[in-house]
Amino acid sequence: MKKKKKIALHWQILIAITAAVFYGISFPNLYTINIKTFEKIVKEKSQNKIPEETLIKLEELIDNQPVSKSEFTKIIQFKSSDDLSESQIQYILEQSKYNHEIGYIYWMGILFLKALKMIIIPLIIMSIISGIANIGSAGNLGRIGLKTIIYYLTTSTLAILTGLIFVNILKPGVGIDKSYSNSYEIPEQPSHTLFDTLLNIIPENIVQAFYNNEMLSIIFFTILFGFFITKTNSKSRIILTDFFNAGFDVMMKITMFLILFTPLGVFGLVAKAVADQAGELMKFLGILGMYTLTVLAGLLIHSAVILPLMLKFIAKVSPWAHFKAMRSALLTAFSTSSSGATLSLTMESVEYNSGVSNKISGFTLPLGATVNMDGTALYEAVATLFIAQAYGFNLGITEQIIVVITGLLASIGAAGIPMAGLFMITIILTAVDLPIAGVALILPVDRILDMFRTSVNVWGDSCGAVIVAKSEGEKLKV
Repeated sequence: MKKKKKIALHWQILIAITAAVFYGISFPNLYTINIKTFEKIVKEKSQNKIPEETLIKLEELIDNQPVSKSEFTKIIQFKSSDDLSESQIQYILEQSKYNHEIGYIYWMGILFLKALKMIIIPLIIMSIISGIANIGSAGNLGRIGLKTIIYYLTTSTLAILTGLIFVNILKPGVGIDKSYSNSYEIPEQPSHTLFDTLLNIIPENIVQAFYNNEMLSIIFFTILFGFFITKTNSKSRIILTDFFNAGFDVMMKITMFLILFTPLGVFGLVAKAVADQAGELMKFLGILGMYTLTVLAGLLIHSAVILPLMLKFIAKVSPWAHFKAMRSALLTAFSTSSSGATLSLTMESVEYNSGVSNKISGFTLPLGATVNMDGTALYEAVATLFIAQAYGFNLGITEQIIVVITGLLASIGAAGIPMAGLFMITIILTAVDLPIAGVALILPVDRILDMFRTSVNVWGDSCGAVIVAKSEGEKLKV
């Protein structure tokens, strides 16, 4: 009897994404006030400064027929005798969201993300320590580390320059209608500066760093730990190296088990994202169409031209073969918008499909997921000049050089989580004296662009692992 051929994982994920898009479009978010919603709004009225008169009017809406976002906004504005601020309206809308159909499946996405995040820290610890211990001497570690850092700085700089070229040629911000941006609240700025982030790489308390998911601190400590394993006596070195090799093997087994559920998780996450945007995405793409195209064009050139050329001429491998090896990881990165959450699948794809050794991938990929953000760096550069153009500011060569330098440092400090780059833009805007309020201009399409730039981040990390591995004389499958 002929054995049935299993559908490849990347096809399963692609089918899940397609199904999720149709599901999300079929069941867009609706809005209504029910008892539970009303009680929560009343409970939190002080912190959101909801007027008593508005609460009385909202009570009259309890159990009304669910309606679209635009209709519900008109109703609460008409019903309320108070002039509600945009933040108050957005708060009421968020609490009044009604979508049982998405609720039936979104839990799969939540569980999938939680599972991926659960293994990030143990995977980083085991992979980095195992990789460094297997590298051997300090000379080897220094050489590989230097190559990795040079690659990351080079590709991030090229990404920023690519973005600047496109945004200067296409000028997407010229003539943009800024009036609609008042409907969006600017995300709260991080309470620490980039300098603080770099200073805090060395943790005061490593246990606290683990608890707070401070990735740069965790990576610094694990690199230090792995390095000094190589300095211990032979008996200790063998015991510890075997222990972390075994631990890494276990983590990869757990990873491969979780990967089986990727299509289900992707289906829940993408369906929710589409339902949230349904009905408004085309409107926003129309308003911000040229900006969206500028970002996507830059990402396309960087990922489909610059990085493949580096693979072809520096590593002398087939870019297409490596892309096929990475399909599942790239689709997962696109769906989750988190290079950190995708790390386990990225490592699995790079090692088992592309053939990079653990000693290289275990060092370069966790570091890359934290500090190498090609897509984010490009996006920040385009967004900064777009905001400048929208407000009528002309940034000269000097200011654009500042954008390159600050964008490079900001992308290193950006966390591998959804929308992290959005928060880092405020640093660049401040550096070139642009209004931070301009962030509101790009909010409507940020979520969809986040999916694309995260895929480019992961693709850049994987290309780096291949290039470093090839430079170390490894024989790869691509």
